[in-house]
Amino acid sequence: NARINKEGYESLDEVMESALEPLGLPAFKELIKDDDTIILDTRNAGVFSEGFVPGSINIGLDGRFAEWAGSLLPFDKPIVLVTEPGREKESAIRLARVGFDKMKGFLNGGFEAWMKAGEYVDLIINVDPEEFSMDLRFDPKMLVVDVRRETEYGNGHLADARNIPLETLTDPGTMADFNDNDNIYLHCASGYRSIIACSLCKRQRIFNVRNVAGGFEAIKGLEGMEVVKENSVLN
Repeated sequence: NARINKEGYESLDEVMESALEPLGLPAFKELIKDDDTIILDTRNAGVFSEGFVPGSINIGLDGRFAEWAGSLLPFDKPIVLVTEPGREKESAIRLARVGFDKMKGFLNGGFEAWMKAGEYVDLIINVDPEEFSMDLRFDPKMLVVDVRRETEYGNGHLADARNIPLETLTDPGTMADFNDNDNIYLHCASGYRSIIACSLCKRQRIFNVRNVAGGFEAIKGLEGMEVVKENSVLN
């Protein structure tokens, strides 16, 4: 809203006309050839993780969509949408309301159209809490990344987990220490933010990532989990 007040805003009718342009596969592929184009997939995080257009950023409509879109996406770059069929307009309106006015249309037929055409599909590996617990004990190359906010992390986190809050992952420098031989496990509180984080990593061509299903809430009580606090953060 502050950006809109400062810089002005295209009329909603103009924004929506462009945003709701159905893009056939050839037109969609032509647009995403430009590395500056953001592919925003607004489907449910669990559905997204099972298959998506490579390079997509997932921010699910059923979470804190507008907040995270406004925090993570650039306002000055073109956006093309991949949505659950029938939710194209909802996606576009909610983006427009927080100042996104460079939407260039949506993939007609959604992800299903991409998959049916035989295009390459990416996915995110989901690891259940019990498997995570086992890997934590026996994988020396494991790197646990907690993408919750600093105060959440300070109030209780897994020992040795690295805190990289989701909102900082827009800076590729936050991923600079990730190594190709690391097995990177990302988690948040429940799973919504960590899927976003995985998609941001993959967009930066960091492919050795896994999502911890259920997040901190699911793993903190498991046998052998060492949970610590950071009093310096909380004070």
